[in-house]
Amino acid sequence: MGGSKKVEEIVENFVVEIERDPVILAYFDGADINRFIDKLSEQICHRTGGPCEYSGDTMEQVHGGMNITEADFNRTVDLLINAMNKADVPHPLQNKVLRVLAPTRDEMLYL
Repeated sequence: MGGSKKVEEIVENFVVEIERDPVILAYFDGADINRFIDKLSEQICHRTGGPCEYSGDTMEQVHGGMNITEADFNRTVDLLINAMNKADVPHPLQNKVLRVLAPTRDEMLYL
C-alpha cells in the first residue's frame, strides 16, 4: 500500500473530500475528526495487511442511528476513490483496498 505515510495521506485527503461534500459532511456533525482520522487509518492499515491493529468501536457502534442510505454510502466510496487518486494510488491497488473495505457496507447501512 505504501506504508503508514500513504495511509495517512489517503485519510487526510478523504477528510478534505468529506469537508467539501455537504451531504456527507452532515453525517460528521459533532464527530471527533482527530479520532476519525486515527481509527480510519488503523482500520485501513489493518485490513490491507499492515502491522496495525484496529482499536476502535465496531462499525455498528459507530454508525448505529445514522440511517446511512445506500446512495450516501456509495457517494462516500466515491470520495474515498478521489482521496486515493489524489494520493497517486494505482487503480489496481485502489480496487484491492475497496475489496477489503467492502464487507463493512452491511455493518453501516440502515442502522
